[in-house]
Amino acid sequence: MPGKLQPDILKQKVLNFTGALREDLLVGGGIGEDAALIKVPDGILVAASDPVTGAGKNAGSLLVHINANDVACKGANPSWLIVTLIVPDKLGEKFIENIMREIHETCEKMNIAIAGGHTELNNKYDEPVISGTMLGITRYELSTKKIHDGDLILATGHVGLEGMSIIADDREDLFTGIFTRDELNIIRSWKNNLSVVEPAKILREFSRYMHDPTEGGLNGALYEIQEACNLRLELDDNNIPVSSLTLRASEKLGFNPRNLISSGMLIAVIPPEKISQAQEKLRMQNISSSIIGRFVEGRKISLSANEELWGILAREKSNQVKDDTDE
Repeated sequence: MPGKLQPDILKQKVLNFTGALREDLLVGGGIGEDAALIKVPDGILVAASDPVTGAGKNAGSLLVHINANDVACKGANPSWLIVTLIVPDKLGEKFIENIMREIHETCEKMNIAIAGGHTELNNKYDEPVISGTMLGITRYELSTKKIHDGDLILATGHVGLEGMSIIADDREDLFTGIFTRDELNIIRSWKNNLSVVEPAKILREFSRYMHDPTEGGLNGALYEIQEACNLRLELDDNNIPVSSLTLRASEKLGFNPRNLISSGMLIAVIPPEKISQAQEKLRMQNISSSIIGRFVEGRKISLSANEELWGILAREKSNQVKDDTDE
């Protein structure tokens, strides 16, 4: 199946190969780990790498945000970005310029320097390969290894916001008859809410671990964390934040919103004694949050890590929903 490798396959085929053992690598590749932590003289270097594969529009901005999110989830300020662009000949130099301008403008707003990378035109690919590596410095050592029995799970944002905005931009036809024009504009605006850098900065002093649910959505993220920390999840389904628009789309199109890619949502694992102060600091910045569950000893619950977006984008136009919705 196309997309991110399932955790069991990742363990077998990728994570077994770790190179040399080094004492300065505090956290390396692992299920549920968004970035590496490397001991350096002035603290801990955080390094994260992610591509953009499912978004046509706003790909440059999205590349910055998803990599910045991963670094922020480890308690660092995203500071330096390395960009790799491998672009089909047919798209040409203009495409490269447009993508780089978008990356530059997004980085400039976030005080991130573009530190280098690699760019080429290539006739071996039908679609561009766009990848980034983000770096930052932290004093926090956040990891799944730090999660304890009884820790609470705090969430900001709402499930599926990234996936919904991608569908609205790239396959608006699928939303025909489901949403009014004003509702479509609201969904498209969610692409402006994909950064978790600010809530992560607030929560890093209270958290044992933070994670942003990207491919696989909230369920995929929770599956990875549960596997990594070897504790059972107890979820409060009524507290999981989901927009009524996302729920309507999921009912009409037949998908699980909790498995829709969700950059812009943040999960923080926080000790019970720190949760009130953490939520109060978020409220002071007008950031809403919900306690969606906790970790306990016991048998793990069953969760799917399968991403819904790719199947939705691949649907034929003839399969679109034709219900009438008043404008």
